[in-house]
Amino acid sequence: MEQRGCKVAFLLADGYEDSEMKHPFEAITKYGHEAVIIGLEKEQELQGKQGTITYTTHLSIDEASADDYDAIVIPGGRSPENLMENDQILDFLRQANEKEITISAICHGPLLLSEAGLVQGRNFTSYSGVAEKIAEQGGVYSDQPVVVDRNFVTSRGPHDEPDFIGETLRKLGHSAN
Repeated sequence: MEQRGCKVAFLLADGYEDSEMKHPFEAITKYGHEAVIIGLEKEQELQGKQGTITYTTHLSIDEASADDYDAIVIPGGRSPENLMENDQILDFLRQANEKEITISAICHGPLLLSEAGLVQGRNFTSYSGVAEKIAEQGGVYSDQPVVVDRNFVTSRGPHDEPDFIGETLRKLGHSAN
């Protein structure tokens, strides 16, 4: 049975990889889930690094509580690096992980999980250029399109979006299409 009406947080800052935001966001809303864009400031317009799309944040991180969400999506590009200095973002991820909320991170997204101290002993994949940095924090890298480890869904990049989106939707109770 498919679950309807989940609430999904997208953690976003300027410089995100356009397709890694657009395609998961569209898939989440297509299946009737609420997508909430959380950034450093409320109602901030954020530009993708390819310049093909913009999004406006719904909430600032100081207004958000991990308890309110069924899943979190972290698009890649430069966005994760622009968020990783913010302690509230890192605390939000730690709280979500404690509650075993699904956290889906693609490309550079797993850097945020690493910065939050959540990768020790966890299997992951990511953009190859950041894999070593995450492995230094105790993550176990696998060069696969998507890796699921308990509540984490990680993926390498835009070419793996179908697998990434499929696994994220499965975590929300949807069967594979």
